[in-house]
Amino acid sequence: MKIISFCILFFVFFLAYPICAQVKPDSMQVADSTLYKVVTTDGNELIGYILKNDSREILLLTIEKREVYIPQYAVKKLTAVSSQEFNSNGDYIGEDKFATRYFITTNGLPLKKGENYMQWNWFGPDVQFAVTDRLGLGVMTSWFATPILGTAKYSFEMGKSVHGCIGAILGTTSWLSFPNIGVVGGLALPFTSISFGNRTHNLAFSGGYGAVGFDGDVNGRFLFSFAGMTKIGKKVSLVFDSFIVPPKTVTIPGYNGSYTYKKSGVAFLIPGIRVHVKDGNAFQFGLTGIITNGEAVPIPIPMLQWYRSF
Repeated sequence: MKIISFCILFFVFFLAYPICAQVKPDSMQVADSTLYKVVTTDGNELIGYILKNDSREILLLTIEKREVYIPQYAVKKLTAVSSQEFNSNGDYIGEDKFATRYFITTNGLPLKKGENYMQWNWFGPDVQFAVTDRLGLGVMTSWFATPILGTAKYSFEMGKSVHGCIGAILGTTSWLSFPNIGVVGGLALPFTSISFGNRTHNLAFSGGYGAVGFDGDVNGRFLFSFAGMTKIGKKVSLVFDSFIVPPKTVTIPGYNGSYTYKKSGVAFLIPGIRVHVKDGNAFQFGLTGIITNGEAVPIPIPMLQWYRSF
């Protein structure tokens, strides 16, 4: 039951973790009240208010109340910063670059256009593209190129810090074809998700129906998930994911009438940690536990994943 206790502690920590706004210093007068992050070509990050921005340089008033001149040729990226990217102590921790994804599932938050990423798993690659600020498309497979699955997700805003999405995973379960064995089939998983929070802290609840077909025989189950992530430091995020298949009663016709049996439900629980090595590059480690028939069993193989933006 250790995996269950770990998951409970994770959510207690998540819900208790405060979000704090960064307040502009009262003694400083700035022309633009927007807070910015300046990433320089050598990888340094500066957070502050822009006092001057011309063709030659940027004059930045940092949150430490220092005035810094940055030549334009040294500016790699200039982005606005929200108050949600600070912790309770007022320290800047930033957004989680991969906040739309957990270990397996996704949430209602959309990928920002141009922020494509690849997730390397020990079992295979997963590539996701932000076609627009609402629509994302992707492809996932194993190292043997079977199965090959296409993904689509359309996100929409439902309220302040509330996002929803509808999507689907479609593909072939195998490109292999052996006579009289029937391993060629298809897979379809339409899903929907609603998430609460932002790219620093969020919770998500998802549901869908997964169907697998082999030679015209189709079997399906409802699938559910609850997941969340919270960034606790500039380099570290806590991540939790789950994948739940509820029990199902099945009736099968026979020569002497039909008979009914019950398929057991199963729940996969995956708590873990995400380490942001550098901007657009992160490593993720998780421990997986399975709960079935009232028993919790840990899986000895950990979840190992690498994220990289491109």
